[in-house]
Amino acid sequence: MKKLILTLAAATFILSACGNGNSDRNKHPEISSSTSTSNDSSGSEKLTTALFIQKVWDYSKSPNDWKYLGSKPAIVDFYADWCGPCKIASPILDEIGIEYAGKILIYKVNTDQEHELAQVFGITGIPAFLYIPAHGKPTMMSGIAQSKEETKKMFADNIEKYLSVKK
Repeated sequence: MKKLILTLAAATFILSACGNGNSDRNKHPEISSSTSTSNDSSGSEKLTTALFIQKVWDYSKSPNDWKYLGSKPAIVDFYADWCGPCKIASPILDEIGIEYAGKILIYKVNTDQEHELAQVFGITGIPAFLYIPAHGKPTMMSGIAQSKEETKKMFADNIEKYLSVKK
């Protein structure tokens, strides 16, 4: 009985944190009806598992040894289309991708479509962000701040701290 109650409580918490209802759009006007993932004008690129293996890390060849394949620092946004906080983070990351163009790469992975990648990184909550320096080990973080401005500052601070990149 306790397990059932805990499971229901956890499910309620997750659904309330990452809901897709109109209440999220009313509270946060920056939420768009869809998550932008185009390459050209958004400053970010959507990755499939195959593209991730080609551009970021081939975990099938070196599952226990991180070997970043890129030449520029990167952020990988693990998201889902139904997740309210993900919809807040997505356009902010697009802006950051444009502001830091030529200095960092922004990648997006839809965890509903790319289950294997979510499992490889142990993603249990979204949004989750993998900060990848040009050299060295990546750092995983999750969640966003209370406002758009605070979230944008959080990303900028983390870019400087974990990727050693300034505007």
